[in-house]
Amino acid sequence: MRPIIDIALKDISQLLRDRKLVAMMVLMPIAFTVFFGFVFSGTGGQADPRLPVGVLDRDEGALGQALLQLLETSDAVRTVVLDDLTENQAAEQVRDEKLAAAIIVPQAFSQQQWDGRDARLRLIVDEESGAGIGASGAVQSAVNRLVGAMATAGFSSHAYEATRPFESNRARQTYLEEGFALAVEAWQDPPFRLAVEAATAEGEPQEGNSFSQASPGLIVQFTIWGLIMSATGMVVERQRGAMQRLLTTAVRKWEIIAGHALGIFLLTLAQTLVLLLFGQFALGVDYLRQPLASLLVATALVLWVVSVGMLIGAISRHEHHVVMWSLIAMFVFTGLGGAWFPLESTGPAFAAIGRLMPTYYAMVGFQNIILRGLGLSSVLQPAGILLVFALLFFALAVWRFRYE
Repeated sequence: MRPIIDIALKDISQLLRDRKLVAMMVLMPIAFTVFFGFVFSGTGGQADPRLPVGVLDRDEGALGQALLQLLETSDAVRTVVLDDLTENQAAEQVRDEKLAAAIIVPQAFSQQQWDGRDARLRLIVDEESGAGIGASGAVQSAVNRLVGAMATAGFSSHAYEATRPFESNRARQTYLEEGFALAVEAWQDPPFRLAVEAATAEGEPQEGNSFSQASPGLIVQFTIWGLIMSATGMVVERQRGAMQRLLTTAVRKWEIIAGHALGIFLLTLAQTLVLLLFGQFALGVDYLRQPLASLLVATALVLWVVSVGMLIGAISRHEHHVVMWSLIAMFVFTGLGGAWFPLESTGPAFAAIGRLMPTYYAMVGFQNIILRGLGLSSVLQPAGILLVFALLFFALAVWRFRYE
């Protein structure tokens, strides 16, 4: 055991002497995390995930304004006022997928409705699009509320007139409009709401921010950056004959590998924990709501990275080979595994390939904690899969390792 600790301490001491390397391990991932967090947010805030629905109001009457108010309270869509566009331009924005749907409120729509004449709204939507179907449902719900508000105002007017006739048609219209406004206001703030909760969740889903993707993604990427450190040390020792001299002592071959692995593991884990704490306290990414779960995912990730580094060190003959294989591994695993962008936003083929990557399970583990509000049990499977990958790569490293 003593030789393993000595080799690990020697590796850590050598690496910490290089101040540029230490800066790259900590400062560079912090800078990249902040940069990409603001890129994803656009303004540094959380983007509105609701579907954009354009409203072109040619009526500018009470009903058009009420429809706009009802749509603005929707959790599914957000309104985009299209005052400066024509109907054809609105339809073109729907075709170009800039809008999920567009509503055209025709001229004199309010007056025709109050007079009982046939007046219809025009909805432009791509019915083959998932976004279009979702937007259409939300618009229909708002229209139903609008019709319900008109019916409520009409019933109230008839009930009032049955006991006390209106003095004039103008008085009746005023009463209708006031009743309609009160009904619309009631729809905007209903007395009760239906709350839907997932029965399998261990906690409340957390409110994400623009760093909920960037922070764990860059942690995964720069943990893999440690491949270069772990593999280079082994190659340099072979080239300089240090490893051969070690073999003339009582140190066993497996102790040499274990010592190098332990040193890189401790250094990379320290780097990962620093980035976790930076995400927690500087960026508001709540890793510490489940500290044991976060530590478990981080440890499993680092163990896998160290195993890959050992394998690269085993198959590389020169230092430039280490850099080449490490960069290939970093870009393939992070790019395909969902560290740069969520796999849910990609096509089915890309997502299927991404789910084969170890980095995908690291991202699932972290986001189960910071986004989905889940606990320790939710990261056991992702961490276990990472450990299986770690054992696989470590076995390959031992099999391919050459001491001479």
